[in-house]
Amino acid sequence: MTKPKKFFHLHLVSDATGETLIAASRAVTVQYEQNQAVEHVHPLIRNMRQLEDALHLIERSPGIVLYTLVNPEQCNHIEERVTQMGMPCVNVLEPVISVFQSYLGPPSTHQIGAQHALNKEYFRRIEALNYTMVHDDGQLPTSLNDADIVLLGISRTSKTPTSMYLANRGLKTANIPLVPDLPLPLELESICKPLVVGLIASPDRIMQIRQNRLLGLGDQTDTPYVNRKSIAHEIAQSKKLCAQNKWPVIDVTRRSIEETAAEVLALYNEHSQKLDDHNLQDK
Repeated sequence: MTKPKKFFHLHLVSDATGETLIAASRAVTVQYEQNQAVEHVHPLIRNMRQLEDALHLIERSPGIVLYTLVNPEQCNHIEERVTQMGMPCVNVLEPVISVFQSYLGPPSTHQIGAQHALNKEYFRRIEALNYTMVHDDGQLPTSLNDADIVLLGISRTSKTPTSMYLANRGLKTANIPLVPDLPLPLELESICKPLVVGLIASPDRIMQIRQNRLLGLGDQTDTPYVNRKSIAHEIAQSKKLCAQNKWPVIDVTRRSIEETAAEVLALYNEHSQKLDDHNLQDK
């Protein structure tokens, strides 16, 4: 029986895109099979205000902090603040820069983001983002089997932001709304490659979010859309559908987008391994 994953927060702070940090951190976290990183990427940190915003988020979700910053003042500030918070903090480029300096002397420039290149991984992410955007909210169901992941859920279960987060990790993600009295796309019955995951939340949480949304739009709030009993029925039907199809379900009530995505990624890795094992058996 597979042991449940242990999750930890991993903050990646960069004055560029964060690609270097993502690659370096994943090369290490893959060595910890029973642990799953909840990645928080803080890119394009160019001034102290932006750094302070990132530090506030780090303080709210304590974990490991890795950074690549060129500005010495910013480096000193993040080291001091994170140390005060009692978290480990590592400048990923510092050991490499030290070796280069000892051999080549001081660098001639401090160019931000100079290490970023338009490589294969970059284009894979762009392709995933394009796929995910055109397959939002049940669009283009005819190409669902091209997805890596398909997210299902009733309205206000964070399907779209979770999909975009996963796409930014290079995974083509489609999301499909579960709407009362509306059938699911027929293509969903025949897909074989993607991982299908159901997203649910508590009736009270869904009701609160829906009420706030309608109030923001200036619409009436006395509708079945925000009725707790109706919402509870939607959630029950969602759970039933996933159970019938043996699709895993994630409760997003108390999860951030990053935490939900981390759980989906853990399920996706297991799903991919099963597909690989099955393909090997067929050969």
